[in-house]
Amino acid sequence: MESQEMIDLCLQHSMYTWTATSKVNPLPIERAEGIYLYQPDGKRIIDFNSQLMSVNIGHNHPKVVEAMKKQLDSLIYCFPGTATAVRARLSKKLAELVPGDINTFFYTLGGAEANENAIKAARQFTGRHKILSRYRSYHGATNACMQMTGDPRRWANEPGTPGFIRVMDPRPYDYSFGETDEEQTKNNLKYLREIIQYEGGHTIAAMFIETVVGTNGIMPPPAGYLKGLRELLDEHGILLVCDEVMCGWGRTGKLFAFEHYDVVPDIVCMAKGLTSSYIPLGAMGVSDKIAAHFRDNVFWGGLTYNSHALALATAEAVIDVLIGEGMVENAVKMGAVMRSEMDRLQAKHPSVREGRQIGLFGMIDVQKNSQGESIAPYNGTHPAMGKLGAFFREQGLFTFIRWGSFMCNPPLCITEEQLLEAFEIVDRGLEITDEAFEG
Repeated sequence: MESQEMIDLCLQHSMYTWTATSKVNPLPIERAEGIYLYQPDGKRIIDFNSQLMSVNIGHNHPKVVEAMKKQLDSLIYCFPGTATAVRARLSKKLAELVPGDINTFFYTLGGAEANENAIKAARQFTGRHKILSRYRSYHGATNACMQMTGDPRRWANEPGTPGFIRVMDPRPYDYSFGETDEEQTKNNLKYLREIIQYEGGHTIAAMFIETVVGTNGIMPPPAGYLKGLRELLDEHGILLVCDEVMCGWGRTGKLFAFEHYDVVPDIVCMAKGLTSSYIPLGAMGVSDKIAAHFRDNVFWGGLTYNSHALALATAEAVIDVLIGEGMVENAVKMGAVMRSEMDRLQAKHPSVREGRQIGLFGMIDVQKNSQGESIAPYNGTHPAMGKLGAFFREQGLFTFIRWGSFMCNPPLCITEEQLLEAFEIVDRGLEITDEAFEG
């Protein structure tokens, strides 16, 4: 199918996410391989965002494709109440790989469903109803997850189900808990302790956090924060739930981001990189004490596609590739290259306020003046950012522009040569935002 026919039919007969259909200018894609997307006319595009920060092992890996084909010749689907070999193998593998005493898993079709079921599990296990979450967060587009989410996408979905309390992060947008990690950790936890006092710790089931904030900034927590948070929550019997849908499965240079911070949550939620988005799959992993509770008590949650055999086989193959081909280690190695490039761009371009990254999880902020004011307001845009996005697309670089920032999240299989090629395009593009810099 030619590009224009593809575009016209998609716009005529399908709806797109987070937008009015008339505003969409979809990118026609025919195939993908490694870090590249290919359009029907043969144009090659660097996937600098792993699509939705999810194609961690790169596109169309032959070992995973072969495993999927093999599973198609065996068992594709059976209802969730069955036992299957692939469910047994993958569950055992996850129990071995996920740190701590998280040894039991509930399978879903994506990250939002994993988080939804974690809400249910936390409430049923504790007998409490309130859920804490943070403003710089995104936890999914389902009903309850929208209420946990802090970013503006929740506004149109309000009012929602009750019982959700949102709090400021250690690094909010326009408020400071301090300049140093020590100050931010100390002051935010003091603030959070007071919130828990007002709400009544005995009424709060869990606190959900993105271990490393994703869409809303790629923000690793300040030093000491997660350990302090864990201790504070433990004082009140509040569960810690780490949403690793985006930051998990090697993205930060470890299999799970919480491994950087010497904590183990009560529940971890995963998706995206679990199958590298080759097929939909998510999972909620729970600690032994929670699993023991649901051995004797009904877990009131279920999905038609729970433990879908084809999805589980895909995850099994993806994990083998991710680990077997050293992609987690490559995220560390290439993360150092990304750090160097971000520093170089900040030194060269006055419009670059900051580049943040951990492993191959990165974002660059653009400023409009030397006072560090963002080029775009909260939930807003700026003509220069629109031009920057158009330049990236024209030059064959796919990534997301968000307000006054843009993403740097390539597949974990990327080479240094490919990474430098991508940053060369970024370098030229930043001349556009430099022209809008006010001094």
